[in-house]
Amino acid sequence: MAWDVRGKIALVTGATSGIGKVTAKELARRGATVVLTTRDRARGEQTAAEIRAAAPKARVELLEGDLSLMREVRRMATELQQRFDRLELLINNAGAIFEDREVTAEGIERTLATNHLSYFLLTQELLPLMKKSAPARIVNVASDAHKRARIDFDDLQRERGYFHFSVYGQSKLANILFTRELARRLEGTNVTANCLHPGVVATGFGMNRPGLLKLAMAIARPFMISPEKGAETTIYLATAPELEGQSGGYYARKKKIAPSKAAQSDETAKRLWDVTETLIATVLDPRIDHRSQDSQRKAVDGGSQ
Repeated sequence: MAWDVRGKIALVTGATSGIGKVTAKELARRGATVVLTTRDRARGEQTAAEIRAAAPKARVELLEGDLSLMREVRRMATELQQRFDRLELLINNAGAIFEDREVTAEGIERTLATNHLSYFLLTQELLPLMKKSAPARIVNVASDAHKRARIDFDDLQRERGYFHFSVYGQSKLANILFTRELARRLEGTNVTANCLHPGVVATGFGMNRPGLLKLAMAIARPFMISPEKGAETTIYLATAPELEGQSGGYYARKKKIAPSKAAQSDETAKRLWDVTETLIATVLDPRIDHRSQDSQRKAVDGGSQ
């Protein structure tokens, strides 16, 4: 049977604004049951109401929590599995950029936690359910911001030098490398993983704090594409029948393209996977002091990719 989202369960992170909201609305319109993640219950309810107004027959539910916190990510995944016995679509869309370096309550640099670790952990927690629900698809929203980035394994959390655009670029490179390694590990399961560049989209992205970053985003805004245009490739990867069985790709404008050379390194992808597992363990295992990167550094022999 050809791939069709009607009747399927779809989880969309970062779905209360921007391309996530557009994606959730379109999936609901096409007949999927859509679960939206939100940090703010009121905002989530408002978004759900807007989607139901656009698609009156849609089933829309909320999953409340902070994706920058790994304990919250695990709790949210557990809650979803208690509410649903299947999951055919996971769209890791939530992302952020911070002008100044911030650290979460769990001791992790916030960009890394939100943009990479949440993708990794939420996917890992939900994979058993997705494998049981196969065929299923994972879609990771990355960015062409990865093209000048590298994974600095010596200072993954940028304690020794923080510049918001380079930190964001590293997190988007991590999204592509994660997708690459995930697709390799999912071979034969009928669960696929692909990622994409949505374009430079006019949303609230980068506008959450006063400062030079907000000013730069405001100046660039007239040259950006709409959220509706930006969501097209996400929706394509989630719904296109011709992509059934296709995995590990990087897409833009609904076409498969080549990411940077750094993003095509299987060695770096495997290494990042291992380091990410270790870093998340320092948060989720109370016996490990998550305020230190010692465990992470023990997993790495130095050097950068």
